Amino acid sequence: MPAGGSDVRPADDSADAVSPARRPVAVPRGTVVLAATPIGNAGDASDRLKALLEAADIVAAEDTRRLFDLANRLGVRVGGQVVAYHDHNERGRADGLLDRVETGATVLVVSDAGMPTINDPGLAIVRRAIERGLPVTCAPGPSAVLDALALSGLPTDRFCYEGFLPRRHAERVQHLRALQAERRTMVFYETPHRIADAMDDLLEAFGPDRPMALCRELTKEYEEIRRGPVARIRQGVIDDAPRGEIVLVVGGASDEEAAAATPTVLDVDALARLAVARADEAGMRIKDAIAQVVQEHPLPDGSLPNRKQVYTAVLAMKG
Repeated sequence: MPAGGSDVRPADDSADAVSPARRPVAVPRGTVVLAATPIGNAGDASDRLKALLEAADIVAAEDTRRLFDLANRLGVRVGGQVVAYHDHNERGRADGLLDRVETGATVLVVSDAGMPTINDPGLAIVRRAIERGLPVTCAPGPSAVLDALALSGLPTDRFCYEGFLPRRHAERVQHLRALQAERRTMVFYETPHRIADAMDDLLEAFGPDRPMALCRELTKEYEEIRRGPVARIRQGVIDDAPRGEIVLVVGGASDEEAAAATPTVLDVDALARLAVARADEAGMRIKDAIAQVVQEHPLPDGSLPNRKQVYTAVLAMKG
């Protein structure tokens, strides 16, 4: 069968496969299939996912142990070859898997939870498949991003997914500062051990009244959605630290907030003049004035102008 052919095969020829409860599921030959796995509740697994696990020639899994655990919980047997496919090896392994696709094999790509490529491995094989002209399809399913967005009560007509917030405080502050004028609803991932620090930075970046939702353990028994302004959610994190997988949904800026947050970009000389005037008016040290002026005029990417360059410009002005 030529690669990318339209030939499909049922996952199981048993009587169960043709019963009304479980009709045959077509498994495409010569194709890469990205399949979403449950994000917490095994009952969210589709019949299509089960059929693919049973019938795919190769299953490329982010964590092979979790794959077999999932299969056991779903009551299915993984029928094909299982290979590890994760962040550290996906680029090197993609072409080998695609070579098998060219011979007619079905290559199933799964992550530990949710849809591959969304903060999980999978993008490398998709890009290479496109470059090589090989077919790629999806078996959609659970998504923490969409679940949290739907449950947040915040606008869903326009949103942006920002993934995990940066681990380091300075990088996190810069990233959030760059989003202060963002009008779309924003979705972030965060971990329990960083959530308190992240909430402090969200408060600094967006103020106390910006609406948001903190969603944890989505689809699981202890699912919880905390909704309210940033200040209230932050206090809740302090009083009752959330556990488990966390998704943060933050409302976008109003027109007024966006206008106020849009930075006025000044060059180094303009910042130097502003700092000199600030120092003269307030009777403060020039270095303190520079620090204030720089803090008040972030660059479009959220970073701050170089204070040393501003100080050098001040010296040049006075010289």
